[in-house]
Amino acid sequence: MKTAIVLTVAILAQSIGNVTLSKGMKLISGGSTDSADFSLIMLLQAMQSPLIWMGILLLILFFVMFMVSLTWADLSFVVPVISLSYIVNVVLAHQFLGESVSETRWAGTLLICLGVILVSRSGHSTRDKDAYAVHHETRPSQT
Repeated sequence: MKTAIVLTVAILAQSIGNVTLSKGMKLISGGSTDSADFSLIMLLQAMQSPLIWMGILLLILFFVMFMVSLTWADLSFVVPVISLSYIVNVVLAHQFLGESVSETRWAGTLLICLGVILVSRSGHSTRDKDAYAVHHETRPSQT
């Protein structure tokens, strides 16, 4: 249960953080899509934006939750489950950023869902904790 809660918080923090960061950067750039328009002045404006800071804090929260989940669940479980954030990102980008999402993107999003369902049915940890501890115990160096 704790794994599900931590991963849910991680997914939401990452997705909302990404959308907030995107919205903040689009406001600063005036909606320009030309990469040559990015400048030091724009970076300084970004550092003064509450939206940018909220996005950064949410992404830090995501990273902390990601690290916590790795303490008790396999990486091969955590990463596919966190990929659910791709789905949440698409939905939030469509709803809050007004991005139009093609049928091909929605189909890809559904494929991610199916993959997560398959991975989640395998359980969150495949390690034998005793075997893991024995394998990683420190051994005195032989000189």
